[in-house]
Amino acid sequence: MTTDFGPAYADILLEPTNFLPCQGGPFALCYYSGPDPESCVLTGDGTFANCKCFEIAYGKYFVDINAILDLNEYLETVDACGADGSGCQATNSAPVCASINGGNFIPGSDAISVFSFDCVPEEGIGETNCAQSLYAGCMTAPCLRTGEEGIVECSCPTYDGPYQVGLDNQACLLEDDHVWSAAYNPNLTGTTPAPPPGGCIPDAPESLGGCPLITADVPPPPPDVDCGEVCDEYSSCITSNDVQSGYTCDATLCTSRCNDRNLVGEACSGLQGCEISEIVKLESEVGCSCCASQICGCEANNKTEQTVFGLNERQREKGITPQCDTNGTLCGEEKHNGGSGCALASQGGGDGGFHVLLILPALAFTIMLRRRKRR
Repeated sequence: MTTDFGPAYADILLEPTNFLPCQGGPFALCYYSGPDPESCVLTGDGTFANCKCFEIAYGKYFVDINAILDLNEYLETVDACGADGSGCQATNSAPVCASINGGNFIPGSDAISVFSFDCVPEEGIGETNCAQSLYAGCMTAPCLRTGEEGIVECSCPTYDGPYQVGLDNQACLLEDDHVWSAAYNPNLTGTTPAPPPGGCIPDAPESLGGCPLITADVPPPPPDVDCGEVCDEYSSCITSNDVQSGYTCDATLCTSRCNDRNLVGEACSGLQGCEISEIVKLESEVGCSCCASQICGCEANNKTEQTVFGLNERQREKGITPQCDTNGTLCGEEKHNGGSGCALASQGGGDGGFHVLLILPALAFTIMLRRRKRR
């Protein structure tokens, strides 16, 4: 028993700090599973449910510390974070994050089920309170790819108890051996992560407490953030095609929708094994999403610029407004002429300080970049 209300597979939430923030992937999202098409179907003896869940290649996700199914991982995480998770509220500071991102949490699985703000349905996140009945506790359950693009099947243990469904006005009892993927908060304060008091969640939707994109008026970096280290984290994370994944991921991740998960997967490929701690620190302190390279004036290589440009075009084809069209950053270059379209801030004088460039209208700024070579 991880709480007085049930074992790990009951997916119990008692405090906001129970959610441990992580960033990486791949992971699975089962929060809305139950009825078709993302169904949860009971096995013959009813002790598990096979749930169809969204596969997310990369992004911000959360683990309920009370619902870590592997005992050793649970004990290690509690030792580092405290039983309520309050000691690991910085992204990727909990040991369980590294285990999931490294593919070591449950060997042989293709993904692990967690919570994320991806693929929120049109009606938004809600809550339906249900009396005691069988439900699937999918948090940290193992998942396998099915051959259906973007969908994995997760083996979720079931629990008989009261629960909450993450949508409004739902029938608690489903037909044909279907059950909800659900969780239970006895305090009735919700089963989704909440932003810190007075703060926001980087790389999450702004409408759900996420941090916004930066505006064209790029802010300066915080004094305790090392922009040299930030840029090193961007430049050192390189795919076999010589593309720097941090830039391509930032160009797509924070404007993505559920219909471009394959695009985000392509853009963020390779980031899972890269160091991003200073990037995460900057975004958390400034309170912005997909913004660190712009604030620190980091510059991408030629291949990355061209890839960013192409990703922006593909997002537009899907009806998505890329960050470039919102704030004039992370635009890339169709043909690289020596300048970087991936950042608006530039490195200042010999003391290693940084200053913000004069912000020009987007069109003028693009022309400027194509006419002169930035250092």
